[in-house]
Amino acid sequence: MGRPDLNRRHVLGGLGGLLVAGSLGFAALGTGADALASTARTRVRYWNLFSGGDGSNMIAMLDSFRKEHPDIAVKDSTLQWGSPFYTKLAMAAAGNRAPELGVMHMGRVAGFSPGRLLDPWDVDLLAEYGVRESDYNPALWQRGVIDGKLYALPLDIHVQLCFYRKDVLKKAGLLGDDGRMIPVTSTTEWFDVLKKAKQAQKKGLQTIGLWTNDQNFQWWFFVAFYTQLGGQWFDDARTQVLFDTDKATQVLEFFRQHVTDGYVVPGAPTGEQFINGAPFTWEGNWSVPVFSAAKLDYGATPLPPVFGRQATHAESHSFVLPHQTGRGGATNEAAHELAAYVVRHALQWAAGGHIPAYTPTLSTAAYKKLQPQNEYVSAMDHQATEPKVWFAGSTGILAQDLGPLVVSSTMGSAGPASVARKMKNQLVRLLASKNPMDGKTAAQGGAVA
Repeated sequence: MGRPDLNRRHVLGGLGGLLVAGSLGFAALGTGADALASTARTRVRYWNLFSGGDGSNMIAMLDSFRKEHPDIAVKDSTLQWGSPFYTKLAMAAAGNRAPELGVMHMGRVAGFSPGRLLDPWDVDLLAEYGVRESDYNPALWQRGVIDGKLYALPLDIHVQLCFYRKDVLKKAGLLGDDGRMIPVTSTTEWFDVLKKAKQAQKKGLQTIGLWTNDQNFQWWFFVAFYTQLGGQWFDDARTQVLFDTDKATQVLEFFRQHVTDGYVVPGAPTGEQFINGAPFTWEGNWSVPVFSAAKLDYGATPLPPVFGRQATHAESHSFVLPHQTGRGGATNEAAHELAAYVVRHALQWAAGGHIPAYTPTLSTAAYKKLQPQNEYVSAMDHQATEPKVWFAGSTGILAQDLGPLVVSSTMGSAGPASVARKMKNQLVRLLASKNPMDGKTAAQGGAVA
């Protein structure tokens, strides 16, 4: 059956201001530079956005695959993180220049015109290589399903965490018999914890790092606590905004109180202060290697359920199949085999702090020994995710539009109630706007939404 393809001109026009000068030419770095010239039977081009520690861990996993599968040559390319990556991937798919395999944040998949810029996974072929739906958290697997087909194969979930210094909390009497932070179930309990920690901490440091002036982190934290309150975004048909301004105001007032009560120093380097002795910092799980390398006596737990319900912000790195005309044959099978291999051998990936999506990994003795990963693995079961609409996802329009509003409230330049109303107005505008990838609103996208 034929499919309506998007050509390069449509993508360039639809991306609007997202395309930056020279983005077509930015470097693609990788460890398989000689793969296309090798004598291997099958060759797979793989684009990802992993740098730093994540990049090193991914390279190690790819090298293991190469050693075990000498008949498959993998050419991996690491591209610039964020919008430039998605721009290049979209143009490659539209221009029939796409790699066999790619990586995307799960939240961006719904807006990437699945079926036009992305090809669906062959779940039977994945099963042959040892990866099945039953190996996943059901909610996580379903996030990658659109119109009944799997378009995103989850590799992990990465979450926002509450990191804490055990040495400071012990001094403050805030550690339980198990050596972990005492449970917190309300805003009153949380601010009591901060008060006691402040009395025990070093002078000259903030009590908690909240990234108060960073729109991405503030947005991620908002999604988590708004979800804890049971807040909704849209109705099932994606035609009506159900955003609750009263609940949003509660969350915004909660953030603001950290500043007004003196627990946060706006603009302070959160990670550095934590390493230097600050009791708490809220960071992504990717900070685990940094804090472990600093040899800190610390722990990490999902964001505290101060509104009575467990929920911490979560995104997911996922494997995707960028659209290729006539996709199939040996290269397509090799792409499935490579993705399945990495998913099943994600213990190396867990070293970077990410929670492996392949649940059999979580029950292994090796994973259970990882600290503090074994303390926050429960976040898999209470993920707070952005709504499944085209304008959501990591570095997406939703965060770009609403994140600065959250910052303005936290920093005190606008009142929480006023900001909550502005957020709702923005959601109304976004719901009526059209996806530049296919010209459809969230409602017109049907099951995509």
